Amino acid sequence: MSMTFEHITLGQRVLFGSGEAAANLAAEVQRHAASRVMVIASAAKRELAERVCRDIEVALWFDDVVQHVPVECAEQARAAAAEHGIDLLVCVGGGSGIGLAKAVALTTGLPIVAVPTTYAGSEATNVWGMTENRTKTTGTDDRVLPGAVVYDATLTVSLPVALSVASGLNSVAHCVDALWAPKADPINQALALEGARTLAAALPRIAEAPEDLPAREQALCGCYLAAVAFASAGSALHHKICHLLGGTFALPHAETHAIVLPHVLALNAPAVPDLAARLACALGRPVEAGQDPADAAVAALDQLRTTLGAPTRLADYGLTESDIPEAVQRAVGAAPASNPVHVTPENMTALLTAALTGAEPAPAVLTTR
Repeated sequence: MSMTFEHITLGQRVLFGSGEAAANLAAEVQRHAASRVMVIASAAKRELAERVCRDIEVALWFDDVVQHVPVECAEQARAAAAEHGIDLLVCVGGGSGIGLAKAVALTTGLPIVAVPTTYAGSEATNVWGMTENRTKTTGTDDRVLPGAVVYDATLTVSLPVALSVASGLNSVAHCVDALWAPKADPINQALALEGARTLAAALPRIAEAPEDLPAREQALCGCYLAAVAFASAGSALHHKICHLLGGTFALPHAETHAIVLPHVLALNAPAVPDLAARLACALGRPVEAGQDPADAAVAALDQLRTTLGAPTRLADYGLTESDIPEAVQRAVGAAPASNPVHVTPENMTALLTAALTGAEPAPAVLTTR
């Protein structure tokens, strides 16, 4: 069979250097010839953001940053940008702050310079998301892609180990989803697998020694590879599930990804043994003689999660058994048609119940579509 695909890699400047965030940001502001800069950073990140922005003039600080970007927050930020004549958005923080900047850019077309302090990866995608009436809606639009990303590993050193782990596994989820997403191709699959390899090497070192700067740098590189792969391949089942759990039940973003990922992998891996084998190898546990590739991939991810002390139960973050039927209905409705395994109410009930309780991930029973 001949190979046929169309691949798009998004254009973006990346400025990478530990201890160089302030200088690199100032250079970007100058390159844009911006005179009215709006800095989006949560109150918790204000001190760090002030250090990053020490060499630029800031016209407006905006700190009403909320997970999953409620529409009301987006509208307030858009109104503030218009009132102050803003010509450049700078976001300092994790996925929530970057997501809010994207919401502003979506309707204003203002350029964004992103300064990430976690491994969320939103800075490298053209994906936006906002929540209204307990429903998180996502979409793609090149207006929301940050024109430049300023990576500085020193900004992540203070990130608590638990959040580093959850955020890092969020990036691993970008890698896994990109393997069989609707627009998956050999290029974004290669990026995803290298991202997974890099993250699997870096995250245990961070968990053991949070101030290990080379490990933090490696994790940021893996995060970027993962996000680029995800942006190209599109959103697959794992992200559809996590977005609905966050938007509908207000579950925390990174922890939800970390918990749900092994269950989605266990569901899909049996249907794509070649990709499962490549993923197992990337995660540091190649398939042994006679071993099922899906089992190897799930075991490799489980070993990484155990090493990291990753969260395992959605119940610990507020989901209840009574929430499962609504979550199942929404998951079945959101599932991409291209998912390797046909998504049904039965397998979504089993998957979400296992994620709720922390049960072992169960492989799919393969059926004909």
